[in-house]
Amino acid sequence: MTQGYRQDIRNIAVIAHVDHGKTTLVDGMLRQSGLLRENAAVVDRVLDSGDLERERGITILAKNTAIRYGDTVINILDTPGHHDFGGEVERTLVMADGVLLLVDAAEGPLPQTRFVLEKTLELGLPAIVAINKIDRKDARPQQTLDEVYDLFIDLGATDDSIDFPVLFTNGRAGVAHRSLDDGSTDLRPLFDLILEHVPPPPDHSEAPLRMHVNNLGWDDYVGRLIIGRIREGSIEQGQGVFVHGGDASPQAGRIMRLYGFSGLKREEIPRAYSGDIVAIAGIEHVFIGDTVTATAQTEPLPRIRVDEPTLAMNFRVNTSPFAGKEGRYVTSRNIRDRLDRESKANVAIRVEETDSPDVFRVIGRGELQLGVFVETMRREGFELMLSRPEVVTRREGDHLLEPQERLLVDCPQEMIGTVSELLGPRKGRLLEMNPTGDRAKLVYQIPTRGLIGFGGEFLTETRGLGIMHTHFDGWIPWQGPITARRTGAIVADRVGRATPYALFHLQPRGTLFIEPNTQVYEGMVVGEHSRDNDIDVNVCREKKLTNHRAAGKDDKVLLAPPRKLSLEQAIELIRDDELIEVTPSAIRIRKRILSANQRPRSVAARVRAEEKAHRAL
Repeated sequence: MTQGYRQDIRNIAVIAHVDHGKTTLVDGMLRQSGLLRENAAVVDRVLDSGDLERERGITILAKNTAIRYGDTVINILDTPGHHDFGGEVERTLVMADGVLLLVDAAEGPLPQTRFVLEKTLELGLPAIVAINKIDRKDARPQQTLDEVYDLFIDLGATDDSIDFPVLFTNGRAGVAHRSLDDGSTDLRPLFDLILEHVPPPPDHSEAPLRMHVNNLGWDDYVGRLIIGRIREGSIEQGQGVFVHGGDASPQAGRIMRLYGFSGLKREEIPRAYSGDIVAIAGIEHVFIGDTVTATAQTEPLPRIRVDEPTLAMNFRVNTSPFAGKEGRYVTSRNIRDRLDRESKANVAIRVEETDSPDVFRVIGRGELQLGVFVETMRREGFELMLSRPEVVTRREGDHLLEPQERLLVDCPQEMIGTVSELLGPRKGRLLEMNPTGDRAKLVYQIPTRGLIGFGGEFLTETRGLGIMHTHFDGWIPWQGPITARRTGAIVADRVGRATPYALFHLQPRGTLFIEPNTQVYEGMVVGEHSRDNDIDVNVCREKKLTNHRAAGKDDKVLLAPPRKLSLEQAIELIRDDELIEVTPSAIRIRKRILSANQRPRSVAARVRAEEKAHRAL
């Protein structure tokens, strides 16, 4: 190959806020490129292949695919839209030469839109803007486009960056228009615009090999897969290579298999060149951010850097009375090995040792990211306990700083007062209020601590009609104590099985989490008290049997359905003196100190403990 550019390749990342239609649009691109037959039995959002992704309807892991349009291969990088998975976006963007920015025609730019666009501008990547979901009844494409221009200007984009091409798309129908009235019936305008606007990768095939490790995969037949873009040089099967990782000396390895991408499949290829995105097998000890080179003397590429994680949780060995009965992996060694594997495959997660060998501090981007990780561990057969999330702080001189979020709330106008009452005690500060019809958009700045446990309360108080989005917004001085859960806990005081009779008489005291015949132990939280204090109760109490009968019939035991907590709901709910017990078959909340006699029961004692912790910070 001659020195110049690879005109036969385009590398483009698809970026957007969560649920703005990225993966659905990629479905249409795959179908219209001929890689998916029109009558093929393929589910929607085909790239969301993980069980959790399909259950939650969001993209969690970045993925790549490739289509052929004419004589050009278009490598498409699908990225998550939720800010908790921003690390996936950051390490994926470095493989791209341009981006396709999707914005919902009704919702307009949202916090994650700002985040992904900011990263794109930092890397100097050209953008194609697609105003998506133009088929919505409340779509306002022209106004949304004006908001996108405002966002570019607000982020300090250059004149060249602001001069972006625009498409109006309906991802579900597989249609793209250069103007709203051009009569297009397919995605050809999108394909043509990618070829015109996304620059081809430079051809450095004659230089020594340098390839970034951007992603890791697994194949049951060949083992560990390294996925990345060849920056310089070429690579072939059987070639000897060296892996540069961190500060360690280069490790030798050999390419046993080399794969290219075509649609949903990997295809074995003999050789690849600079600009190609490939997967290689044969090297086990490699981590994201490493560089693969042809010689030990070749200078490695700069390591991939992502924004600092802001939320921490303690992962503990399960010490509850039911420990070891439901899971396969229960020891500290099992948990440590799993955390090490995750931290090496996910650049947005960091694991730190603590004073106890059975407790590990895991730092991530947010409650959703950590919750998804724990749910994955749970399904793999792990047992563990989790502490309440806490923010990561930093010191600058004598000042203690904590992370801050920009919160966007979309709610009915009559609920503005309710939202303000919720956010006031959490140190939220209103920046903007924009009424649109019968709804309003509110923009707040709020400490990250103030959002812990806020999501469930927000949905309850807005009766499910409110929508909230957040985005990391820098560091601010420590804002002082913030009110946590305002209700107490209903705590079991003995081991046994819950009876309908006992639960029936406890219903007026609050909301129950368990149903009859549930096995409980002393210190297990079985409900949420309607007042602000904890109460210890006997949920195993049975009705006394006598040989005397009342004249009338016994009262029927009518129980309201219990509130079944998901993992994210449990993370939001717990207090500092509580832990979450996670096993493959159950999620339980328990007190740190199980014995009622040793546990402080008054609100005053808990408040004093919280104030002491804040003074220590």
